[in-house]
Amino acid sequence: MAKTQQKPKQQQSQSGTKGSEKILGAVVPALVQEIIGRTGFRGEITQVKALVQAGRDEGRAMRRNVKGPVRPGDILMLRETEIEARRIKSQVSKGAYT
Repeated sequence: MAKTQQKPKQQQSQSGTKGSEKILGAVVPALVQEIIGRTGFRGEITQVKALVQAGRDEGRAMRRNVKGPVRPGDILMLRETEIEARRIKSQVSKGAYT
């Protein structure tokens, strides 16, 4: 009789998606106060100033980059509040250098 190999059982994460265990902190709401400008290679990213509403950094105003439509008064849900976006160096819109 041939011996059958036993395959080791792999543990599956309870969270579901691959890579989701990297995000350990809670989601924090932030209120968009003003739109600073557009950035990105084609101007597809909007840089905003947002006021953190809850969490460890509550009351802190910080610069964040947002992809997609955004206007003052919107609420952003931030995964982390430690990292702030760099300032926009030039006021060029939509990547046009003319």
